[in-house]
Amino acid sequence: MQVLTTCVSLCFLITCLSPYLSPAKFWLIGFIGLATPYLFIVLALSLFYWLFISLRWAIAILIILSIGYKQLSVVFAYHLNNSFSEEKAATNIRIIDWNLRGFNGLSEDRISKKLLRPELAENILKMKPDIVCFQEFNHSYNNISHPNERANNIGLFTKALPYYYFSKDYKTANGYASGSIIFSRFPIIDTGKLKFPRGESALFVDVVNGKDTFRVYTTHLQSFKFKKNDYENIEKVETNDSMVLSASKNVFEKMKPAFVKRAIQVNLLKQWVSKSPYPNIITGDFNDVPNSYAYFSLRGNRQDAFLQKSFGIGRTFIALAPTLRIDYILPDNNFQVMQFDLQDEGLSDHYMLIADLLQK
Repeated sequence: MQVLTTCVSLCFLITCLSPYLSPAKFWLIGFIGLATPYLFIVLALSLFYWLFISLRWAIAILIILSIGYKQLSVVFAYHLNNSFSEEKAATNIRIIDWNLRGFNGLSEDRISKKLLRPELAENILKMKPDIVCFQEFNHSYNNISHPNERANNIGLFTKALPYYYFSKDYKTANGYASGSIIFSRFPIIDTGKLKFPRGESALFVDVVNGKDTFRVYTTHLQSFKFKKNDYENIEKVETNDSMVLSASKNVFEKMKPAFVKRAIQVNLLKQWVSKSPYPNIITGDFNDVPNSYAYFSLRGNRQDAFLQKSFGIGRTFIALAPTLRIDYILPDNNFQVMQFDLQDEGLSDHYMLIADLLQK
């Protein structure tokens, strides 16, 4: 038990360095950060054990857990009274952030896929948002003369949210484009785009709400780009399949470069955001957990809307592990978080994030 406690304690202490060690230089920190909630659980169980066996060991574990307070504080939200009212106060700004999974949905049924787009838009617009940020959004600029045309995805939202800015990170010759997009009920007076060296981009819009102007960023940071066979490999690792070594290698070869690329993107984005002349909000799919360099670097001294108003771990990605909170709404301190909710609409592999903010 001493050996196990020592090993887990050392790994936990290493995770405490994740805010300061960039995976671009120390890629191993990215992997260890994913294990933080599980390391905490093992340490907590060890604490109860050592309380009855050795007070010195128990005190040592308490000290280690206290050193990791910063890590633990971003994993769990403690607000039991976290009810969400769909009725929005007139003074609040309602922001929705959602990775749409390319409008592909979760069903393999072709008829269900055809119905997905209008159903998805309806579920969002019924919340009466002021700002909507999407990742993995796509649109076709051909054959969209009819407002109900299936490929006219921008048209699904512009009646209620007439202003928008689309990154168009990927384009084809036949008029198809995909990337991140921000829709707004408020007029947009300026826009900007930060193209990452590899992958997609970050973008912002400056919007005017009465006498106030604020900026909204959204981004889709480098993902692991797991495909069906990668998920199968992860299942082999979890079930001790005879091919576990080969499966582990395949998964590792995708994850390591993603950690490195994401760290480079984060450094660029952080510098870009620091130049904002307005109160601002960062949203998006970071593809990384709260114990990561990506999260701590972009959050800085910002608020995390989930931590401000929710309870639990706040999973936002439905595959793999129950601890994957990788989507965020991070307002700066010029805003007060009034409400927050995570909604599983069954239309994407990500949950929809909703926050009501009051600009101070």
